[in-house]
Amino acid sequence: MERTFFLQFFFASLLLSCKSTPVPVKPINNFDIEKYAGYWYEIARIDNRFEKGLTNVSAEYILMGNSIKIVNKGVKLADNKYHEVRGKAIFAKHNHTGHLKVSFWGPWYGNYIIFYLDKNYQYAFIAGDSHEYLWLLSKTPTIDESIVQQFKEKAQIMGFDVNKIIMVDQQINISKLQDK
Repeated sequence: MERTFFLQFFFASLLLSCKSTPVPVKPINNFDIEKYAGYWYEIARIDNRFEKGLTNVSAEYILMGNSIKIVNKGVKLADNKYHEVRGKAIFAKHNHTGHLKVSFWGPWYGNYIIFYLDKNYQYAFIAGDSHEYLWLLSKTPTIDESIVQQFKEKAQIMGFDVNKIIMVDQQINISKLQDK
C-alpha cells in the first residue's frame, strides 16, 4: 500500500494545530504502553476536512525501543481504495502518562492526549490540542452504545461540541478494495 499525500496532509495538519493541551483535557496517569500497543479501530470522531470520506479507519501502535511506530489506515469511499500513512510517537513527558507526541510528517510533532482508557485497555478517548480533534478508539470494530454515550458525556464536559461527532463505519468489505 502506498502512502498518500491526502492522509499525510491530514495528520500533519492535525499535528500542526496541536500546540498545547486543550483545557480541561488532562492525560491519564498509570499508562502502560505495552498494554496500549496493538491494533485499534476508530469508532467515532469529530469529523474534519482531512478525514472526510474516510471509513474503516484504524491505527496500529508498534513498540520500537524508545518510540512507537504508527500505521494509520482508512478507506476513502470516493476512490474505493485503502490509504495508509505511517508515523511515530514518543512520550511527551513521562512514560506512565497518556500524553504522546506524534509525527506523521517530518520533524513536526503534535500532542496525542489519552484522557480516558478503560482498565482492560479495550477502548480509549483521545484528544488533539484543540476542540476540533476528538476520537473514540476500540480494540474491536464495534462497541456497546453505552461506551459511545460515556464518550460523548465526557467530551461535552470538556467543552467539545458533541453534535460534530460522527460514527465511523467499520463494516465496509475491505477484501474488494484496491490498494492505492
